[in-house]
Amino acid sequence: MSSSQKYFHENEFVIKDKKLKYYLSPTLLKNNFKHGFFTKTSSEINLSLLSNRLNLNNNNCFLNQIHSNQIVFGSKTQENVKVKADGIVCDKHNQNLWIYTADCMPILFAEKTKRVVAAIHCGRKGLENNIIKNIIKIFCSKGCLKEDILVAIGPSISEKHYLVDNKTLENFYKKFVSKETILSSDNKAILFNLKELVKKKYDLIPLNLRKYANIQLLKEHIPITNIDISNLCTYESNHNFYSWRRSKTFSRQWNFISS
Repeated sequence: MSSSQKYFHENEFVIKDKKLKYYLSPTLLKNNFKHGFFTKTSSEINLSLLSNRLNLNNNNCFLNQIHSNQIVFGSKTQENVKVKADGIVCDKHNQNLWIYTADCMPILFAEKTKRVVAAIHCGRKGLENNIIKNIIKIFCSKGCLKEDILVAIGPSISEKHYLVDNKTLENFYKKFVSKETILSSDNKAILFNLKELVKKKYDLIPLNLRKYANIQLLKEHIPITNIDISNLCTYESNHNFYSWRRSKTFSRQWNFISS
């Protein structure tokens, strides 16, 4: 595992005789942020039941996710029409921010001092379109310090199971690479290797989404010690997680953080 990749704490509870397993980020847990990365059993449970069982409030905020870089405030999601976006930032106390995933990365953000929290659904398109940069900008606009921002990347598809064709990888490389992205010799090597893969014209090439999310966080000057990355792969763990790449399912698992 990389320096940021960690074993998340496993927990569970029962609703209506059904056992629900979820995982907790060590860093968010240590700083007393209510959050969780659920397994596939969560998709069958109403969000109100989930939040009540977790002793949360009933202000549940969720989205119509569209693989974009769009981010809204929690209050916007309380309107009758479900908002099309892929990120939610709290703008009131007692909001539960919910993201659903099935291979893409559920990424939770929390600022230690002001207690601002956010949740994003981030896959390859989110990385290409800088949703991470956008969310950090919002935190900064609220007076948050980057050294106080904590980030947890939950269970998602691992590199060896996320295979893309040459054209997709080339487009990703073109959109991802910029002078600002390259922070160190290590990152230069990573991006050089990506460029070399594009040149070799393989039929299918593995792409490590977690690694490039980590690069973008470091580019935004989030301390590496503030970043947790789950080692759990949604593709490999059929028992625990839904995976679009594995079975083309439309089912999802829930992930949340509370303000």
